[in-house]
Amino acid sequence: MKNRIIILAALLLGVSTTYAQQLEPLPYGDMESWVVRLIKESRIIGGQTRAIYCLGKSDTIRVNQAYDYLRSGSPWSSSNAYAKVSGVEKGACTMRPEKREDGGHCCRLDVELQSVKALGIVNVSVVAGGTLFTGRTIEPIKSTDNPNKNIECGVPFTKRPKALVLDYKCRISPEQTMTSTKGGGKPKTIAGHDCAQAFMILIHRWEDADGNIHAVRVGTAMQRFEKTVSTWQNAHRIEVHYGDITKQPFYKPYMALKKDMYAMNSKGKMVNVIEEGWDDTKAPTHMFINFSAGSQEAYVGREGNTLWVDNIQLEY
Repeated sequence: MKNRIIILAALLLGVSTTYAQQLEPLPYGDMESWVVRLIKESRIIGGQTRAIYCLGKSDTIRVNQAYDYLRSGSPWSSSNAYAKVSGVEKGACTMRPEKREDGGHCCRLDVELQSVKALGIVNVSVVAGGTLFTGRTIEPIKSTDNPNKNIECGVPFTKRPKALVLDYKCRISPEQTMTSTKGGGKPKTIAGHDCAQAFMILIHRWEDADGNIHAVRVGTAMQRFEKTVSTWQNAHRIEVHYGDITKQPFYKPYMALKKDMYAMNSKGKMVNVIEEGWDDTKAPTHMFINFSAGSQEAYVGREGNTLWVDNIQLEY
């Protein structure tokens, strides 16, 4: 009789655990559906056709045009973009699908030094960090000044998950130097260590009468990957911490409130969204997930760093 009670208790515990941990896949988070955009670059920079990718309903687009993320039905955008600067058209691709060794596909993100050649001469070189994020890119890109102004960070979201869950592996250089291409000119070698990162922040946003968008941080899930992890880490869990985490032992400076986010206001203008504080009593209005092969500011990074991600889910 005692053994039966123990067995029954174990079964009930298993059921309870199953119900306690519910995983909700994010749309297209299995990395099995991609849009291929074939961008014909301007003749002055070589005239090649470059394939760039979007995560969404399978399609092939063969014209140079801005991608309408709002109508695509996918919550994802990336560092890939179509640019048209002073009439010169170019495609940038640092995020792409790749086959997994154990079947299916994943998303590959790379830090690369990309150069633009006009008439055989290198005119511009920039460090580009492969990034996948929830939100949208405003295309075509018309300037290299302040690239964050071309990115609308986050998508509407009102839930309170326990964790961000993903499969990942990464290749991270141990070198303590990076390449900087800020301000134009030749690339410079600077001190510092670049690494990959994954994060999700839940924010409460509101707009005032003048069109300014305000925000407070509700929840934080962040991790940096500082060393190479050569085998897939499946169902890796990054816990969401609610409220002010600045006094917690796990807090790191990179988890601080953000000042470099932008969003489109009700007047159709991209405005800076600065997090003004922490408040776990508020309901989230937006979710901003970001996976990146680098962790530095724009145009700075370590070439060759790579992050692979797959099976993006939320735990409740």
